[in-house]
Amino acid sequence: MSTDRHQDPKAWFMQARFGMFIHWGVYAIPGRGEWVMYREHIPAKEYAGLADQFNPRHYKPRDWVALAQDAGMRYMVLTARHHDGFCLWDSKTTDFTAPKTAAKRDLLAEYADACHSMGMRMGFYYSLADWRFPGGLYCYPHDPAIDYEPMVAQAHAQIRELLTGYGKVDLLWYDGGHPGGIWRGEEMDAMVRSLQPEIVTNGGPGTPGDFVTHEQNTDGDPRPWEACVTMNDCWGYVPSEKNYKSVMQLIGTLVTCASKGGNLLLNVGPAPEGRIPAAAADRLRSIGKWMRVNGEAIYGSTRTVLRPPSEVGNATQVGNRQFLHIHAWQGSTLAIAWVGNRVTRGRVLATGTEARVEQKGDRVWLHGLPQYAPDPDISVIELEVEGEPRYPELRFHF
Repeated sequence: MSTDRHQDPKAWFMQARFGMFIHWGVYAIPGRGEWVMYREHIPAKEYAGLADQFNPRHYKPRDWVALAQDAGMRYMVLTARHHDGFCLWDSKTTDFTAPKTAAKRDLLAEYADACHSMGMRMGFYYSLADWRFPGGLYCYPHDPAIDYEPMVAQAHAQIRELLTGYGKVDLLWYDGGHPGGIWRGEEMDAMVRSLQPEIVTNGGPGTPGDFVTHEQNTDGDPRPWEACVTMNDCWGYVPSEKNYKSVMQLIGTLVTCASKGGNLLLNVGPAPEGRIPAAAADRLRSIGKWMRVNGEAIYGSTRTVLRPPSEVGNATQVGNRQFLHIHAWQGSTLAIAWVGNRVTRGRVLATGTEARVEQKGDRVWLHGLPQYAPDPDISVIELEVEGEPRYPELRFHF
């Protein structure tokens, strides 16, 4: 995979459209989700014992990167530290880290090295709040009786470590900025920008960032945006969780994000030993097979004026090319309307089949298509039109 690292810092993000989110830490050992400490009211001292068991002997981040590349993903974001405070790197601020407990390894360094050596854009997720501090419980309101400064100082120091010890960091993904108003956000953002001038962030506490993230929804946003979505119902590793979305659903989610000018950050939750579950890996490989045929309709795509019926599919645009993503194939003829340009070409990406174009005003028929869907998940038709794609000027009555 090749990327231009000399373009506008945000440009790569708006071109990428697809990334891998990785929730991984000591919470993988009980296998009841990344919020297990909070939900089960596990005392910090008891919870710390999990670090003495967290020794991921089969952790091979190059395999993770290879899988992400096979899926067609353009960037990766790993939970350097979640709300439980456990650090995957060798932080000088705490002993609750992978190198100082059973793993005896800087797991973040291995991840960063794999991404850098394999040409994958690399990001860190970082939770500002730490449940082990007074007032650090997520979503609790600000309490003037609590001294938050030790937790705030740790966050500043740890972010500095993350942005100075691991080479080029393309993305910083903030979470857990509760309670608000305590984090010295402008100071933090200035530090981040000075240490990694080309970095993109989803906004620190009280600062806007370069993009916004929507959790588990694809509603879109007028600003640069991303949807972070799970494959099943869990972020962290839960071995009993079987409610995986189908490949078609996942591709559909990617298409929906791209059609609204956004990215999909699709999550995996590796097992304690470091392996990505087979059900997730299999789906990623299937998505990658689709992307190798249809990726030109996703990467660098934007919103388009073309709106096929939602019962049929969705649409994206790259330059003057528009792409119909059809999940309900209509047979050998596809009828669409509300087309504001003269259509000069229609082509099925999966087969190369050229359609015969018939057009009357804003109505278009594509004839000579395969009778049955050429792709079992979502089939893509490329349309070329004259001029800049636009809405039609309609003067008629039904």
